[in-house]
Amino acid sequence: MSNHLSHAEAPSIHRKFARRFRPGRAFLILFSALLLLISSGFGYEWYASRQAESDYPPPGKLVDAGGYKLHINKIGSGSPTILLEAASGETSLSWKDIPKELADTATVVTYDRGGFAWSEKATTPRTGPNIVRELHTALKNEGIQGPYILVGHSLGGMYSRLFAQTYRNEVAGLVLIDAKPEDDDLKTAPILEREHFQKPTPSAFVSKLLKQSGVMRILQDVLLDGLVQKSDRPAFINVIAQPKYFDAVEEEGQSVPMLADMVRGHNLGALPIRVVARGLVPKENAQAGLSKEAGQRIEEIWQEGQREMLKLSTDSRLIVAKKSGHYIIHDEPGLVVKVIKDLVKETPEES
Repeated sequence: MSNHLSHAEAPSIHRKFARRFRPGRAFLILFSALLLLISSGFGYEWYASRQAESDYPPPGKLVDAGGYKLHINKIGSGSPTILLEAASGETSLSWKDIPKELADTATVVTYDRGGFAWSEKATTPRTGPNIVRELHTALKNEGIQGPYILVGHSLGGMYSRLFAQTYRNEVAGLVLIDAKPEDDDLKTAPILEREHFQKPTPSAFVSKLLKQSGVMRILQDVLLDGLVQKSDRPAFINVIAQPKYFDAVEEEGQSVPMLADMVRGHNLGALPIRVVARGLVPKENAQAGLSKEAGQRIEEIWQEGQREMLKLSTDSRLIVAKKSGHYIIHDEPGLVVKVIKDLVKETPEES
């Protein structure tokens, strides 16, 4: 019997092999195309990010904070120094025109915490004491002296309180703008648990992957809807949304309970304190998927916490921003400016 295939058999066997490997070949082509698409996304984001470094230079200076550099922007002149501390996940850009409105009154300082915006990635854990100490170090290295009037929004209010506790002799006043109360998480946790509520916050790993792959840049109007105002998205994508930022935000969030413990029960004597509380329930509260009763109780706890902060000092006043939700600095910036300027007028030039 011959070991060679006949002319009739050869094409038949070839067709069988072709049919067997056709699906594998299709998968290989699809996988290669997908790999090329992903690689293109990473390459596109790398190029766009490099371009953004020249398109969005830091408005201030990078100042040594003790192992890494903080971005500090100082405008205006004279005493006291108004120091603005942004909310969780927010940067110096969140204050918008407020610093310019205050610059005719005194020295105004905005800055970015370690890992945020133009600041370098921090070399220490993102705990309250580290954040406060590094800011103080940078201010001294830049020759920005007190007395300081600290203005803290939301979580920035707790950092401002810790700064005032730590460097009491250098602080002349405190403005807390819908600041996070130290007991808020403890009091709301049982309610959220009963509601089976989990905040839909992506991990730092997922956020970094979305950004570095170019997906966040390409689909920004979808992914950032309800999170970042449309007018602020170019700055967010090109300046803020960097791997170091997502890591810092996550680490700060994990350190909030310890920060709350550090400010709980402290009294600041006769330090002038102005508590600016929101007058409207934030829209995001109604959209959180909580029951009406739970949402109402959570808002009551927040408002109770604002009033509790009046006990921090014998010289405290409550101002209600009647037209504002949580972002009073955006809803009623004029009111914020007025409260700060009024406090400056009451502050002696030397503490």
